[in-house]
Amino acid sequence: MSLRINDTAPNFKAQTTHGPIDFHEWIGDQWAVLFSHPKDFTPVCTTELGYMAKIEPEFKKRNVKLIGLSIDPVEDHERWAHDIEETQGAAVKYPMIGDTDLNVAKLYNMLPADEAGGATGRTAATNATVRSVFIIGPDKKIKLMLTYPMTTGRNFDEVLRVIDSIQLTAQHKVATPANWKQGEDVIIAGSVSDADAKTLFPEGWKTVKPYLRVVKQPGSK
Repeated sequence: MSLRINDTAPNFKAQTTHGPIDFHEWIGDQWAVLFSHPKDFTPVCTTELGYMAKIEPEFKKRNVKLIGLSIDPVEDHERWAHDIEETQGAAVKYPMIGDTDLNVAKLYNMLPADEAGGATGRTAATNATVRSVFIIGPDKKIKLMLTYPMTTGRNFDEVLRVIDSIQLTAQHKVATPANWKQGEDVIIAGSVSDADAKTLFPEGWKTVKPYLRVVKQPGSK
């Protein structure tokens, strides 16, 4: 089954480095970032897990929980975590899912549903498509999906930027322009009439085109 933005994130039960979880229960009323890896003890993923460990406080500020996934046993994750801390200078404190039966990878359309077998004997190359990022809201809906090739490290600062945009636009009737960053001007949503905009944005806005109305970010100083 393919997944799209605004679909309900598939729920699952799994073993993690923090013990067994029910995914939806684990998310609770927070946001979540699920990011997956083809194999433990791989170079690019080692740097990614380490970087996420370093910036985890930034996610916590935004009420976002992190959870990783790799198609290897939890015991391997725990050994890998020592390498990550040693080489990247940060300890992985968020949970890592052991997806040895490929269940989560299949649920999230990272491997074909009819893929045979489990983790044993699989390589990073056979798991190449298990390199995705999902942002999931408190409503358990998928807000973003990204998939990267194995040789390209992911830009998790971009994931933070997207979360800032999604959370802002969920609260206010605005959208964010290309390359937007926290505190910069935003765009009044097309669904908002000029009459309603006068109430929502009493300080006014700049009309570039009738469909492109630029306004100060709500809540910014």
